[in-house]
Amino acid sequence: MRYRYLGRTGVQVSEYMLGTMSYGSDGNTDKKECMDIVHCALDRGINFIDTADTYSHGEAEEIVGKAITGRRDKVVLATKFRLAAGEGRNEQGGSRYWIMKQVENSLRRLNTDHIDLYQLHRPDPETDLEETLGALSDLVAQGKVRYIGCSTLPSWYLAETQSVSRLNKTARFVNESSPYSIFQRAVERETLPAIQHYRMGFTAWSPLNGGWLTGKYKGNGSVPSGSRAERVKGQWGQHYPILQTRFDMQREGNRRKLELLPELERVATDAGLSLMHMAQSFPLAHAAVTSVILGPRTLEQFKSMEAGFETVLQSATLDQIDARVPPGSLIEEADRGYVSPWLAPEVRRHPGKAA
Repeated sequence: MRYRYLGRTGVQVSEYMLGTMSYGSDGNTDKKECMDIVHCALDRGINFIDTADTYSHGEAEEIVGKAITGRRDKVVLATKFRLAAGEGRNEQGGSRYWIMKQVENSLRRLNTDHIDLYQLHRPDPETDLEETLGALSDLVAQGKVRYIGCSTLPSWYLAETQSVSRLNKTARFVNESSPYSIFQRAVERETLPAIQHYRMGFTAWSPLNGGWLTGKYKGNGSVPSGSRAERVKGQWGQHYPILQTRFDMQREGNRRKLELLPELERVATDAGLSLMHMAQSFPLAHAAVTSVILGPRTLEQFKSMEAGFETVLQSATLDQIDARVPPGSLIEEADRGYVSPWLAPEVRRHPGKAA
């Protein structure tokens, strides 16, 4: 396993980060297998773990907390807040009210006295950044949080967070986590340059594009048994509606993916790689990327991913990928990672002037 610095923090983290979104009732209900995955990842040299308060309604944090017992000091542990974690009006967001409550819940579930990287899980346009950053800065001062970060923020919003932190002398975001894959290269346009400018860390989530880049989806649009595309049709998809869109085979972007997959498989074959290993290592070729988040649902999936940990893509392979999916491309809009609140009609249209 290779390691990179997390921005300018001086903390070294593994090039691959273990993602735990599929642990618990919304994914793998076998808690022992989930803990086995964590143990295998740690044994393989992964020292960076990603979870969130909303993954399986908090179950994922509980599983991770149990799995790292006795090895907590060897782990750089990241979790997130912001998305709705309950039915109450204030059980979400970036307010001081919610942050101070939810950090205690996460600490309890993770069975730890501190969180190494506490991240804002999507923008919260309703809350003043000064309030969010002020509350997070207080948690750092209290020792409950070591560093703070964010997930899936637009580049201009990233710049604003850095400015607010500087002006108010509060802790600043040291890491951004956004989707980045061969099929989702939009972050190359502005986000990754901003990351480099502010010397932040960057953790790439969904490098396999939700399973699209494993090779399991074929041109006829069929949905393999046990795949994420099949699971989002049920209750899991109801919790994450955008996932249903990501696997709607009738969408133009998804049809384009089906056309590109055979070409990308040939590129991988020419490089002596599987499509999955080429895809999971692709984000690491960018100088701004710190770590790639892999979210295996089963131990078998982890073993398959592990076989590609040492893969480094050569320039010729990267050029072949660029020829098919140019830098900055976004094949399917649903892969952006969130529905932009700034595109809502009430935001775009002047009150009283709409037809």
